[in-house]
Amino acid sequence: MSIKLTLCVALGIIIGFYLEVAPFLPLIAMLVLLPTTYWAIKKQRREGFPYFEVLTSLTTICLGVFVMGISMNKSMSHHYNKLILNKEKVWHLKVSDVLKPNAYSRRYITRIIAADDGVAPGKLLFSLSVDSTLKELQVDDEFLIYAKPESIRPPLNPYQFDYKAYLEKQGIQHQIRTNHAAIIKKQGAPKTLFGLASNFREHIISKLGQKDFGAEEMGVIQALLLGKRDDISESTYNNYKNAGAVHILAVSGLHVGIILLLLEFILVPLERLPKGKTIKLVVVVLLLWSYAFIAGLSPSIVRAVTMFSFVAYALYLNRPTNSFNIIALSMLFILLVKPLFLFQLGFQMSYAAVFAIVWIYPKLQRFWFPDNLIIRKTWQLLSVSVAAQLGVLPISLFYFHQFPALFFISNLLVIPFLGLILGFGILVILLALIDFLPQFLVDSFNWVIQLMNSVIGWVAQQEGFIIKNISFDSVQLLLGYFIIIAMVVFLSKPKWKTALVLFGGLIVFQSWIIWNQFQVNQKEVIILAHRSRNTVLLHQLGDSLSMITSDSTNIGNIGADYAVAERIQKLDTVQLKNSYQIGQKKLFVLDSLAIFPLEGHLDYLLLTQSTEINLERVLDSIEPKKIFADGSNYPSLIKKWKQTCRQKEIPFHYTGEKGFYVFSFEKD
Repeated sequence: MSIKLTLCVALGIIIGFYLEVAPFLPLIAMLVLLPTTYWAIKKQRREGFPYFEVLTSLTTICLGVFVMGISMNKSMSHHYNKLILNKEKVWHLKVSDVLKPNAYSRRYITRIIAADDGVAPGKLLFSLSVDSTLKELQVDDEFLIYAKPESIRPPLNPYQFDYKAYLEKQGIQHQIRTNHAAIIKKQGAPKTLFGLASNFREHIISKLGQKDFGAEEMGVIQALLLGKRDDISESTYNNYKNAGAVHILAVSGLHVGIILLLLEFILVPLERLPKGKTIKLVVVVLLLWSYAFIAGLSPSIVRAVTMFSFVAYALYLNRPTNSFNIIALSMLFILLVKPLFLFQLGFQMSYAAVFAIVWIYPKLQRFWFPDNLIIRKTWQLLSVSVAAQLGVLPISLFYFHQFPALFFISNLLVIPFLGLILGFGILVILLALIDFLPQFLVDSFNWVIQLMNSVIGWVAQQEGFIIKNISFDSVQLLLGYFIIIAMVVFLSKPKWKTALVLFGGLIVFQSWIIWNQFQVNQKEVIILAHRSRNTVLLHQLGDSLSMITSDSTNIGNIGADYAVAERIQKLDTVQLKNSYQIGQKKLFVLDSLAIFPLEGHLDYLLLTQSTEINLERVLDSIEPKKIFADGSNYPSLIKKWKQTCRQKEIPFHYTGEKGFYVFSFEKD
């Protein structure tokens, strides 16, 4: 029953998010449905229509819509988006989370306390330009800023990571960008539990930083134990990603699950006391939450600890059949408190892996149970790894478009020792906090992390086993899970019906791929992309893509992202020319040489490389119907050209503001 309720709440959250339903509507619906459901309990017959089940499902869906509406708060009359946002205001903000910085700015998620002395709840992304001479903001810091919020910029290139959509799924629609001189920091801002936990984590990091850990090892230690990945080098992160072991670098369900097993084993003597099992449960849960506090109470850690607190209760009950219900209840509890977690990748992968392990692992153990102890333990580890990988495979392909075929090797080599590494690491942290960490422990732990990095690096170097650039869309995601479920059911109890369902799923999956490839083969399109200091045109003809550019060394991932999404088989690079025929229309590229077209009345004119022209005269002489400017131009010229086009009433498209442009081959 708890699984059905959780699925209904999740469905309600999805409906509430995409339809932006005001919370009072589902609240009214629940007030009507609840007494109706009570009446259905009294009147329903066993063999009649399941009124009670249907009404309960509808009520639970309304509950999901309601909690999403309350969480987003966008429809409330006092929400900040009801204010006039095109004017500057005095914003009173409080830092709720510190994001990973980039080369240009430090970024924070802030909670709005007030706007112009009026209550205006909501969240903003806040970016400060990098200033190494000033201390960065911390969680719970409060400050005032006189600024105008701006919308989050959508992706400028096709199939680029959509940071705007990503932030919207965290309840953030606007950002403020400024520098340190523009903010007035408030002294004596009240502390929250999350702020205390974040400060304590920074204190731990500073204590560990005083020891002789290597830079690479220190970055991994912070990620492995404290959930902070800011200091991991890109090469190390890519090694873990290519080896299929990137989950090790994020404190999540894997780490908390191992810590739970360690605590369950260490605290076994407590069971001998009166009410010993209850005392053990309380101690285990308290220690799990203590670790969450040490690790900064980040959303991923809080989520994992919440889930495994319920798992600890399931172990206390000692009823394996309740595992699914307990895990579903933990998911239900988290979604009712933080409904936006449903859209986070970490949440999806954690629960997919846990459900798969609970369901598939016992079946693999019944399939083969070797007598030899070493073989049996190896098979158990491999079974857990395979079950978890099956659980997250469609999600992983959908988001990352690659599959590390040697994932089981890295997991077999690292996971068995991860419990020892975590236990060793927690001991190192505790000793560092009391300034009693001997050098031999520092050297030993440093060596252990070095060894783990070397093993992962070796697996990652086997590039022939890393399948990259896999095209996988949302339909394949759903069909992939359908096939995995049907396959496990069929292999557990082979029957004709389950075999037909499995093969039916495979046929639909393959048909979808064939249909998409047919659609691709019929497609021809030219796209003007955005790239700083370069001009890039993408010409797709069927399953071939030509990247037309003035600088082939400065394309980035534009072509690769497009090729994966569009199932492109052939990819090449072509030098940019000055003139192109697009169907019945003409595109002329005006570069730094400023060579004008011979013919007038152009359809499209593309300005590149900060060409030195008098645009007003050009517009009068060749009369283009639309003007384009890309990222190869100076911002000052863009502003000037934009003004000229406005005066001449000619459409102007700058890729740095409006993003990519698709040129149509169809007739007007």
